[in-house]
Amino acid sequence: MTRILAISGSLRRESFNTRLIVQAQRLAPAGLAIERFDLAPIPLYNEDVNAVGFPAPVAALRQAIAQADGLLIATPEYNYSIPGVLKNAIDWVSRPPAQPLAGKPIALMGASAGRFGTARAQYHLRQVFVLLNGLVMNQPELMIGPASGEFAADGTLKDPATNDRLAKFLAAFTTWVTARPRSS
Repeated sequence: MTRILAISGSLRRESFNTRLIVQAQRLAPAGLAIERFDLAPIPLYNEDVNAVGFPAPVAALRQAIAQADGLLIATPEYNYSIPGVLKNAIDWVSRPPAQPLAGKPIALMGASAGRFGTARAQYHLRQVFVLLNGLVMNQPELMIGPASGEFAADGTLKDPATNDRLAKFLAAFTTWVTARPRSS
């Protein structure tokens, strides 16, 4: 079983990106398990707090990333960039020792009310992961926008073509993850 940790860069209850992760869980190919991690308990990064030790929610996130075979991020786009809650979580996770993003297969996807989906946020995330040596899958990309009409009341994607794109994205990510040696 290939284990993927999924995080949404949005804390909103009706988040398009959290819904996108839920739909990914529904469409996951055989042999792929997707587990969600909620970023809400992660405190704002503070070097003084870090000097004392990682807060429990941060330690849990770091451990979950380290134990997962891959990381799936669904990000909104705020002001042409990465949402603060997501960047904050990455800042915490990136601190030594044993930064768990190095060599980790990562896939980026996102849904936004804007016409370009989450293109800019995803490109900025790619830049962040270069420094952290995360292995971001280049193709296919998945950017859904405008997302306001894409989801049904139960959170599922309404459009069969969008569901198909998500399924192909997940299949490609499965291949991306399983092509790499698993770290211990």
